[in-house]
Amino acid sequence: MNTASSARIGVVTVSDRASAGVYEDISGQSIIATLKDYLSSEWEAVYRVIPDEREQIEQTLRELADQDGCCLIVTTGGTGPAERDVTPEATEAVCDRMMPGFGELMRSESLKYVPTAILSRQTAGLRKKCLIINLPGKPKAIRQCLDAVFPAVPYCIDLMDGPYLECNPDVIQPFRPKT
Repeated sequence: MNTASSARIGVVTVSDRASAGVYEDISGQSIIATLKDYLSSEWEAVYRVIPDEREQIEQTLRELADQDGCCLIVTTGGTGPAERDVTPEATEAVCDRMMPGFGELMRSESLKYVPTAILSRQTAGLRKKCLIINLPGKPKAIRQCLDAVFPAVPYCIDLMDGPYLECNPDVIQPFRPKT
């Protein structure tokens, strides 16, 4: 377990319009606000807003994992059925192994609120010692999905010898097996 320094967490908004400045990126800011609620240990957001371009998404994910040392990257946007929605394909292209349970649980949680959750292609995977999670684009759905999957995130990062993420127990309860 690595406890020496604060965790670096990548937050990537994939949006043609937000990256062009047509509107403010509220989705990425929603992820950062949610992580501030969850985490009591020190961490740093490494924030990017990029267009729906597969090569740029792949390059950004590689940079955040390999050069910026992020233990976790959370993306928002580009997970639907539209032709330009390519975040899951970019994620799969850069990951060594996929973690399908994350997408399954997020869709299951979202179905409690909207029947169109079945159109979402959220996924997650591992690149070396980094967990990458694709979230939907709407802030309310971001929080619902993170509430569902985040209890498994700190332990996943523990298993990859990443930084120890401590959570605010009044907000989220991470699961770690008793040793």
